[in-house]
Amino acid sequence: MRPLGDETWMRPRAGVGCGGVSDLDAVWAFAVAGVVALAVTPFIARLAQRVGAVDAPKERSLHTAPTPRLGGLAIFAGVLVAGLLFMPEGEQTRGILLGVVAIVLVGALDDVYDLHPAIKLLGQVAAAVIPVAMDVRVENLTLPFVDPIELPDSGGVVTVVGIVAMMNVVNFSDGQDGLAAGVCAISAGTFAVIALSLDRTDAGILAALSAGAAVGFLVWNFPPARIFMGDSGSNLLGLLLACVAIQGVLKTAAVVALVFPLVILAVPILDTGFVLAKRIKYRQPVYRADAEHFHHRFDRIGFSPRRTVLYLYGWTLSLAALALALRFVPYSDNNGHLDLGWSLLVVAFALVALAASVYLVLVLEILKFRRFRERQLRKEALEHGETPDPDTIEHEIVREVETGDFEALGR
Repeated sequence: MRPLGDETWMRPRAGVGCGGVSDLDAVWAFAVAGVVALAVTPFIARLAQRVGAVDAPKERSLHTAPTPRLGGLAIFAGVLVAGLLFMPEGEQTRGILLGVVAIVLVGALDDVYDLHPAIKLLGQVAAAVIPVAMDVRVENLTLPFVDPIELPDSGGVVTVVGIVAMMNVVNFSDGQDGLAAGVCAISAGTFAVIALSLDRTDAGILAALSAGAAVGFLVWNFPPARIFMGDSGSNLLGLLLACVAIQGVLKTAAVVALVFPLVILAVPILDTGFVLAKRIKYRQPVYRADAEHFHHRFDRIGFSPRRTVLYLYGWTLSLAALALALRFVPYSDNNGHLDLGWSLLVVAFALVALAASVYLVLVLEILKFRRFRERQLRKEALEHGETPDPDTIEHEIVREVETGDFEALGR
């Protein structure tokens, strides 16, 4: 059995990592990736318009004007330049960068030609196999109070599935100006701090340059967006976050290693899980786009694009703070004994994250909707010369809350 708090992983460490690479390189990688992405994005926008990679408003879209895609190429430029400059040489670095090139190519083709879902999935799998074949893989999982779970034969397959899943999680969440870029920047930045403290300098640099490239692109992508990242960007960030989680956390002996990615990436994971569960419930193809993501539902209850992304940023930050508290707060000693005071501090961070989750999912999406929709239905009944029936109104609201099928309530 593995007691909570064994070993010395709780103690933050910094300094020189593998191959003489230092933690300071992560700071430079963040800056260089950000500057390159910031500078390149306008040129990519013009390129997208020339090749016809323009996203025209559709029924489920939240933008109102044609907007160039291919922004992922700007993120790719930042990642590639910073990666070549600051990532340590080695097979795993080559595998990650080659996987990055492959997935950006697949995503760019999709941005221009709108590939069939099966072809996109095949491309995602092929891109994920590249880093896994070069030893970017999970061979065991470490959980509190449990002996490590070994994956000697299935580790490669599990890792490929995980990377592909992460690509699609980010891709699914990329439906609002600035949302995916901002959430990924926060997540990657959090991973960078944790990975560096665990002496996983290579992963820390990868996370830092991923965050920097996302931030540089976000300058142009924040509402109202002047360019979208497209599949070339969302798949790229998904692959990078998956590789960072594998190299920086899951390969360590940290007793909450598996918890870190789940907490840090909880917002896009919950969004994707909610949408997929609903599509399965109503027997719809899981790959078919719809308007049931958190950002769509917030739009329908009256949130502006900026308010939507800022609220979701805040939710992500509260979860990132919880992950950092789990990493740095010394709530347990090396023998698995909990310290009451420090444990209460971690609980406080957890309660803040839980409160943010409940507030956004329950209060904003459901309670606020019920209040506004009840007023709207009463008004509609009176306008038609009818007496508002509370039972009829309640039945309609319950149906709309369950299905998400209702008109926007206005801003």
